[in-house]
Order: sequence, then C-alpha cells, then structure tokens
Amino acid sequence: MYEGSFYAQVGGRETFAKLAEKFYESVGADAEFRAMYPETDLRPATMRLQLFLEQYWGGPGTYSERRGHPRLRMRHAPYTINSHNRDVWLRHMRTAVDSLELPPLQEATLWDYFDRAAHSLMNAPD
Repeated sequence: MYEGSFYAQVGGRETFAKLAEKFYESVGADAEFRAMYPETDLRPATMRLQLFLEQYWGGPGTYSERRGHPRLRMRHAPYTINSHNRDVWLRHMRTAVDSLELPPLQEATLWDYFDRAAHSLMNAPD
C-alpha cells in the first residue's frame, strides 16, 4: 500500500517505532531537557512522534485521524525553543537517527528534514 514511499523504503512502522523510542530514551536520560516534556510517562509522546513521522513520510494517516492536522508550530508554541533547546533536541534526534543505521542517502534525507524542522520551530531568542 505504501510501496515506493520513503516510509516503505526505510522499513516502515518498525523503523519509525525504533526512531521514536530511541529519541525519547535519549530525552529521558537528560534530566534538564526532559523537564521540557510535561508528561510523566513519555510513551504517549513516543507514539505521537512515531505516528506523525509515519504519516509525514508516506505511511498511514493515523496521526491525523487521531489528532487532526499536525500544526507543528502551534503544538510547539507553549515551549521555549531557542538555539540551545533546538540543538539539544537535534542531539537527541541524531542519536535516534544513528541507531537506525540507514543507507547514506536515506539517512541524509531524514536528517535534513529534522534539521530544517528544528530550525523552523524556533520561537524564542537566545
């Protein structure tokens, strides 16, 4: 059903589940950055990230079915995202992306998205 999509090319649900799990595992081990996440249990955030990324990359539309339009800027507006927080977020995402051991072109495509998204969500000066 998702044949030919980036979602399918990188391994589908399993890949995005691992990415989200590794990301939040890294965030959970960083007490200072973890404080930005209000939920005590990171599992719901892990699932939201997984579903969002699956949908973004051409997989199932479950994220929108459950939560509506992604509206990333609106959803992130309550949090201070300056260059420090952006860079910490990117460091945790780098750990997660590296854990996937994707082929170079797929890794670069995924990383480019995360880098651009992180920069676009900045909402506070340093």
